[in-house]
Amino acid sequence: MKEGEVQAAVETMARQARAAALKLSQLSTEKKNAILLAMAAGLRAATAEIVEANAKDIAAGEEKGLGKAMLDRLRLDEARVDAIAGGIEQVAALPDPVGEVMEKWKRPNGMRLEQVRVPIGTIGIIFESRPNVTSDAAVLCFKTGNATILRGGSEAIHSNRAIAKALQEAGAKEGLPDHAIQLVPFTDRSSVTALCQMDQWLDVIIPRGGKGLIETVVAQARMPVIKHYDGICHVYVDATADLDMAVSLVVNSKTQKPGVCNALETLLVHSEVAGSFLPVVADALKAKGVELRGCEHTQVQIDCLPATEEDWGTEYLDLILSIKVVDSLEDAVSHINTHGSHHTDCIVTADENRAELFLNSVDSACVFHNVSTRFADGEEFGFGAEIGISTEKLHARGPMGLRELTSYQYRVRGEGQIRG
Repeated sequence: MKEGEVQAAVETMARQARAAALKLSQLSTEKKNAILLAMAAGLRAATAEIVEANAKDIAAGEEKGLGKAMLDRLRLDEARVDAIAGGIEQVAALPDPVGEVMEKWKRPNGMRLEQVRVPIGTIGIIFESRPNVTSDAAVLCFKTGNATILRGGSEAIHSNRAIAKALQEAGAKEGLPDHAIQLVPFTDRSSVTALCQMDQWLDVIIPRGGKGLIETVVAQARMPVIKHYDGICHVYVDATADLDMAVSLVVNSKTQKPGVCNALETLLVHSEVAGSFLPVVADALKAKGVELRGCEHTQVQIDCLPATEEDWGTEYLDLILSIKVVDSLEDAVSHINTHGSHHTDCIVTADENRAELFLNSVDSACVFHNVSTRFADGEEFGFGAEIGISTEKLHARGPMGLRELTSYQYRVRGEGQIRG
């Protein structure tokens, strides 16, 4: 399509989303849940069509030379489609935050005030690779009364179309407002720019994907962007740590699923326990196939590659780990705040006071004490499915569930009060 045609098509979708948002805001929780359950059933009924569409994406990906990890993210089968449908049912079962009275009070003049959760309105989601995001993003936004425009990557276009079609058709039969969930049906790169220019119609953009995509969206967007660039997560093993626990947490944080944003990328170890801890944890990590890169002090204790300054700021998303020996908790905090990405960082210690100092000093969305970084996840937090993880400081921070897809308004009631 020509750039002007893409711009016009996206603007039409954005206008339609704004109109749909008004209708969505008027749906009851019971009606929204009935529509969600219909969507889940419709997705299951369309399993054959979705898997067939996905096969086209897999074939195209193999022809392009996509790696095994990328192809696995892309692949759908009957079990994965069923899991996506199950995720919709989980969202239907979650409490609806819309309409929640966050606070209420009365003024001396008799005015009654409430702070109430309301939908954001219209949300653009720009994402790559994983076709399940089409469903996750759509249903989370729908549950919170937000109209959604989804723009997926070209590598999953057939899968995304099939999933969106199943959701739209099944939802419409139960009362889903027209244009409440829209998928950009073409893959022109100019559609990303076009969406970013729709500030008159879209209230927020949420990019999910690689750093390049997010930087592009941030540079072009005229509306607020909720994002995280990298997941450079740390585990700091303190001098008072239970070392057996520390080995378990480090191995799980790094190897349970290394290609995700809450996986461990840099291990910090207090110098007092480096000699006893590093050889043990190194053996455990190497048994899992992890390549180790260490500072000069680490290299004295274990066989590893030398770490460079670049390593401290790298999100590997792979079985690679950088290791640094530090002389104090303060040094660990300084390293994390300097080189981290404000995502998730953990201290392993038996000293509650030192743990509290760490939790109060590290400037990250999630700070953990004696817990694997892999728990930085909306589902693990009890939020249900998540729209993503934000490292922003305004509006939403950390795993974004239903509450983070709402705003609030003040509702003031009175009996004719005027201001003197």
